[in-house]
Amino acid sequence: MREWPVQDAKAHFSEFLETCLTEGPQVVSRRGEAKAVLVRLQDWNDLNKRAKPGVKDVLLAAEPRFELDIPTRGDWAWRPVSVED
Repeated sequence: MREWPVQDAKAHFSEFLETCLTEGPQVVSRRGEAKAVLVRLQDWNDLNKRAKPGVKDVLLAAEPRFELDIPTRGDWAWRPVSVED
C-alpha cells in the first residue's frame, strides 16, 4: 500500500486512481500523517456488507426485527374482575 501526500494525490489524481484500481488501496497523508484511504468500489461494498448494521438501518429495515408470538384470543387466560362500590 503506497502513501501519497495530499498534494501529489491531487496533482496526479488519474495515476492515483489507476494505482488504486490495479494495486489496491492507497493511503493519503497530510503533513506526514495518514488521513484517508482510496479503495476500489467493489472492495468498499464488500466491507459494508460485512459490517454490522447501524441502529438506523435496523429501525428502518423493511423486514421485521423480531417475531411476536401472540396467542389467539381463545387461548388467553381471563381473570375475574372485582367490582367495588
